[in-house]
Amino acid sequence: MRKQRLPARFLHLADTWYLPLAEKLKQQQAVAYRPLLVGITGSQGSGKSTLASLLALLLERVYGLKAASLSMDDFYLTRAARRSLADKVHPLLATRGVPGTHDLLLMQETLTRLARHSGEVAVPGFDKALDDRYPAGEWQRVTAPLDIVIVEGWCLGTPPQRDDALRKPINRLEAEEDPDGIWRRYVNQQIGTRYQSIYAKVDSWIMLQAPSFGCIYQWRLEQEKKLADRLRHTDSSPKSARHVMSAEQIEHFIQHYQRLTEHALQQLPDRVNHLFKLDADREIEEYREPQALSHQ
Repeated sequence: MRKQRLPARFLHLADTWYLPLAEKLKQQQAVAYRPLLVGITGSQGSGKSTLASLLALLLERVYGLKAASLSMDDFYLTRAARRSLADKVHPLLATRGVPGTHDLLLMQETLTRLARHSGEVAVPGFDKALDDRYPAGEWQRVTAPLDIVIVEGWCLGTPPQRDDALRKPINRLEAEEDPDGIWRRYVNQQIGTRYQSIYAKVDSWIMLQAPSFGCIYQWRLEQEKKLADRLRHTDSSPKSARHVMSAEQIEHFIQHYQRLTEHALQQLPDRVNHLFKLDADREIEEYREPQALSHQ
């Protein structure tokens, strides 16, 4: 809680909702007889990374399992690779985030090694302040094989849209910067093809469901404030500080995610195994198991 600057009420949240969830994952892993891959999906700022790291901690400290949490964010393509993609396909692909801007080959290899390799595995990291991947020498080292790997991502599990749903722009960014729909069709095509192999590996799906896209601007502002606070305390480099976004930049930035976020909020709640419905303050209003798994 201190590390992630969480409010005191989070302790009650963890004890009431997330400890029982860890117990269910432990039971599922016990009958799987192999490493389990858990996927956490939810909009920006919904608390995915906090939940992922908490579950890994609980599974290790309470249940004695070997667990680790990863973020899809850490598998973004480098800035150079995204610039190249932007030159070849569409300028909007220079901005990290949407499907098509992840290094899926690196992600597949890392997940496989964490489950099957015996020994140390290097897990990449992404510096959002610099908008680029950390050098390989600074990657986290995790001892494999693991019992449970938890991966979280805002677009994780989101299905592709129908072609006719892509025709009309849904915000100013799409209308002004993607008037011909090239960017959104490319993103949709990536979801329907290359991302399916990642989805297929997931054994158990967890969703943190935001009330609406309208909450996400405020949540994303809070994330950026935490990033700025961390940089002030740990990094004196002005280069890092330049990449912390202003409120206006965040408003523009989240328009890249609006289409798929709204699509996910419509499509995913009935497809996941564990659904946590959140209110505007990220308090849990309801827990359901739409796709119940047998733990026996």
